[in-house]
Amino acid sequence: MSFRYYTATTLDGYLADDHDSLDWLLTQPLEEGGPMNYDDFYAGIGAAVMGYTTYRWLLDNELADGKPWPYEIPSFVFTHRTITPVADSITVIDGNPADHRDLLTEAAGGQDVWVVGGGDLAAQFAEAGMLDDMIVSIAPVTLGSGRPLFPRRYDLELQEFARNGAFLCARYSLVGARTPLTEY
Repeated sequence: MSFRYYTATTLDGYLADDHDSLDWLLTQPLEEGGPMNYDDFYAGIGAAVMGYTTYRWLLDNELADGKPWPYEIPSFVFTHRTITPVADSITVIDGNPADHRDLLTEAAGGQDVWVVGGGDLAAQFAEAGMLDDMIVSIAPVTLGSGRPLFPRRYDLELQEFARNGAFLCARYSLVGARTPLTEY
């Protein structure tokens, strides 16, 4: 059982633009069954966690057309806000991820936990020692600003890479927090 951050990013390290748009992502060619694809990843997932901004994006963009909640697995929204979940499979929680480790592990039922996003929540999982790897699909697009992929200083180790359509896909394990070099 692992905690895994699976996402897409621009070449300059943003998940979304300043207005939370994913237009840059949705226009890129992708092989549905290609390397590091969503369906293969999702098959091993037992629970999903996300922050409020990701949850809100799903409501505004995926559910706006009357579609159902996209995840049939237990889903957890980390937020300090008071929100009413749109599906029975959603639980609203707040605080440090470490405080919820047992709940998330149990909910995943022996499968992996997907840290859906955003980047700050993924970084909080890393700081709690609860992020085993990052699987990132890097698009050939730059935004210049927006929602950062992972807003903390960390060393990563490349474990695997492949090309899927326009994307460079890479899986990294986390080595640990990066400390600034002292002057020499």
